[in-house]
Amino acid sequence: MHQGDPFGITSAAVALVDVHGLIRHWSRTAEDLLGYPASRVLGRAAASLLTSKDSPASALAAAQRTGDGWEGLVTLRHCAGHPVDLAVRACPLRAEHGSVWLAVACGVEDSHQWELDQAVVRGLLEESPIGIAVLDSDLRFQWVNKVLVAMEGLPVHLGAHSTSTAPGPEQVPSAVDWQARQALSSGRVTPAVEHVPPAHGRSRRNSHGHLRLRSSFPLKDLDGKSLGVCHTAVDFTAQDRARERLALVNEAAQRIGTTLDLDRTVRELAEVVVPQLADFVAIDLFQGVLGAGDLAPGPVTGGTLRRAAHLSIHEEQPEAIVPVGEPTGYPAQSPQQRCLATGRPILDPVLDPTTWWLAGDPRRLSRLVRLGVHTHLVVPLRARGTTMGVVTLLRWENPNPFDEDDLLLVEELVARAAVCVDNARRFLREHNAALALQTSLLPPDLPEHCAVDVAYRYLPTDAEAGVGGDWFDVIPLSGARVALVVGDVVGHGIHAAASMGRLRAAVQTLADLDLPPDELLAHVDDLVLRLADEAEAATDGPIVIGATCVYAVYDPISRRLTVARAGHPTPAIARLSEPVELPDIPAGPPLGLGGLPFESAEIELEEGSVVALYTDGLIEASDRDVDIGFERLCFALAHPDRPLEEICDTMVRILLPDHPHDDVAFLVARTRALAPDRVASWEVPAEARAVHDARDNTARQLAAWGLQDIAFTTELIVSELITNAITHAGGPISLRLIHERCLICEVSDASNTSPHLRRARNTDEGGRGLFLVAQIAQRWGTRYTETGKTIWAEQQLPTDAGG
Repeated sequence: MHQGDPFGITSAAVALVDVHGLIRHWSRTAEDLLGYPASRVLGRAAASLLTSKDSPASALAAAQRTGDGWEGLVTLRHCAGHPVDLAVRACPLRAEHGSVWLAVACGVEDSHQWELDQAVVRGLLEESPIGIAVLDSDLRFQWVNKVLVAMEGLPVHLGAHSTSTAPGPEQVPSAVDWQARQALSSGRVTPAVEHVPPAHGRSRRNSHGHLRLRSSFPLKDLDGKSLGVCHTAVDFTAQDRARERLALVNEAAQRIGTTLDLDRTVRELAEVVVPQLADFVAIDLFQGVLGAGDLAPGPVTGGTLRRAAHLSIHEEQPEAIVPVGEPTGYPAQSPQQRCLATGRPILDPVLDPTTWWLAGDPRRLSRLVRLGVHTHLVVPLRARGTTMGVVTLLRWENPNPFDEDDLLLVEELVARAAVCVDNARRFLREHNAALALQTSLLPPDLPEHCAVDVAYRYLPTDAEAGVGGDWFDVIPLSGARVALVVGDVVGHGIHAAASMGRLRAAVQTLADLDLPPDELLAHVDDLVLRLADEAEAATDGPIVIGATCVYAVYDPISRRLTVARAGHPTPAIARLSEPVELPDIPAGPPLGLGGLPFESAEIELEEGSVVALYTDGLIEASDRDVDIGFERLCFALAHPDRPLEEICDTMVRILLPDHPHDDVAFLVARTRALAPDRVASWEVPAEARAVHDARDNTARQLAAWGLQDIAFTTELIVSELITNAITHAGGPISLRLIHERCLICEVSDASNTSPHLRRARNTDEGGRGLFLVAQIAQRWGTRYTETGKTIWAEQQLPTDAGG
């Protein structure tokens, strides 16, 4: 910045030219500028100093005739001979014998710098958005620019570009007066940020008050004497609002869509909008969105809107006519329906009540009028080309109408929320599909069995984690035995549910083969490996398919429970006379690893004992320590004499939170024992006459049980099975009859050769025995034991026979 006026009389080169054009005065600065001493130029023609190309004589003559001054650029010859460009100002002075010229000159660069400095000052004072005022030492306005006049609401004449007498001190705003006094007393700059509330006196956010940065600094002369104070003010309200809007968008990005829960997502949108942007917001979604259904793309005409969420600055929400979950019932001509039909937002800066009245909605009109609602904004909730609902915003305490800036901001927020709502809708649809698939693959009801009484619970996880692959089953086996199964497929979603269904079917099929638990798990392990290979080939990438399972077989005759587990928690056993036990069952590897053996363990149980099989979600709920989970499980099973349903309720209450993070399935079984008088067995010698004796023993036992009505068919089954054993097998042969819900006939031998059902030809003498057994019996089959095999057949009891 230039330190002084280059044309000042003390700093510029000064020359006096008489009426004849002769130089009569030559200043010391002129000597320094052109190199000529006064003795060489005084009395010399001023024109002799000009270069040949410069001839301002005509301009000077014209200026002399009119009496005006002259200003321009002149090139003079330096004493050393080189040209010097100067900026010259010449002014005619009246003298006795005519006009003489007073000329002042400076370097062109100094002149340009001075002009630039003056332009900066003028721009700062008159063109910039900074309000500036000069106050004297008595704190009276001496000069005020128009910006500060408008900013402070001062009298208009104060903004004139003049130094007229300032008004009295009563016209100085208090904020200016206080800050100016601080600057005068301290002698330092005193910046401060001031919030100026709107004229109505409210200070609520977005009520459009003003934010100003004020600064006052003392003005002093060259001797350090105080002349007054310069006060500046910058209004950065618009920048602050832009910052607030940006902060609100950033807040929305963090707060909206934190979960995949649809209800929570729309509530998060409402909490971002109120009270920052509106006094009330209503979010209405189509029924298809709430039900996770499919939606047609584009604008929507028709369809049922339901209130998904609303929020008000009033806790009671008196303006929320429609409760959450209820149809909104917007008339056809309402802003909401017009917004949906056109797909474009509707902005009403000044709300016209007749619009609502013509829409046929007097209830809402009455409510709006009573609240004093004065502005209205409706924005469609759209994502991926699909309209899912509409968002309505109202203001009554905030005095400012919705404007285009508000519309852009709300559209941005709603667009972000719409993507989150659509994600939640899609996830809910997938979750419902997976849950429906899993539920359809689980047993609708467990069969009644003479060996156990059972109860169960299946609790799917919350929608956030997705449906898991937990399952349970009760499978009747031959010999009055029963299999209890609980399993858990790794992962969540439809894939886990489908895998669960395949594994459950495989376990049921293998159980029908009467395989021991450890062998059954080995076969299921092979199946999981094949499923993983198939999935990897189908997706061209590694797919992890794994599961855990516990498989237990209970025999009510021997009262023994045979258990094998594959990476699954051990069962819990509650006996009537002993503490709850967590037996040490060999922990096999999870299904899908392959190559490792499984082992079984046998546990003898007293009648009335309770066996609990469960998935790990039961003992690991709420991120508790597993040991605590086991302790609570034992506590829940501490009274096995209680009803099974009550035991299940206790387990849920003690072990599970309100919203478990993993699927939970558990099966509780109370053991029964088959009375000794319901079982009869005989050793059968391997000779032909033994068949007759076996038939006689069978007839007598059936008579004792009151089952004479099926004696003939039973004797035929016994005869055929024993005859096959004598003919085709060796070693000891035994016959056993079991009377429970059906009559079971079992013939055991030491051979591992399985009989096959075939159709005998007319010329065959034999081969019809198993065919007859299959026709007479309700079910029949073969199971293998450590010492051979057992062929069994079941018959229904007569309707009047005791069960």
